[in-house]
Amino acid sequence: MRVLDLASVPRRRVEAHGSKGFDVGALGLTAEAHLVVVRLEAGGVVGRHPAAGRQLLVVVGGDALVAGSDGVEVRLAPGQAAVWEPGEEHRTSTVSGLVGFVVEGDVDLAAPGHHVDPGDV
Repeated sequence: MRVLDLASVPRRRVEAHGSKGFDVGALGLTAEAHLVVVRLEAGGVVGRHPAAGRQLLVVVGGDALVAGSDGVEVRLAPGQAAVWEPGEEHRTSTVSGLVGFVVEGDVDLAAPGHHVDPGDV
């Protein structure tokens, strides 16, 4: 077993699409998906842009205000997640700061309570 400290994952600053106070760090990569740690400083924003693939944002700490193609903001707390479909315009911001985990790419997401793996019983 290995324990990963998300705070120590090397990150880079992102300013594209008018983003501010935003950095990302690669955690893993598969042929189908990227696994990324994201951090937004208090008051930070990930500017509106299209999702390159299906994108799942899981809030690990802090808060997130997320919006999809309709522009309606929804507040997420730790333990909640947002999913955007490929090409969907979306935006994320935070009031107090955000640490999150993003899975982006060709990922099948089951409905809550459904088994993803048939051996998952």
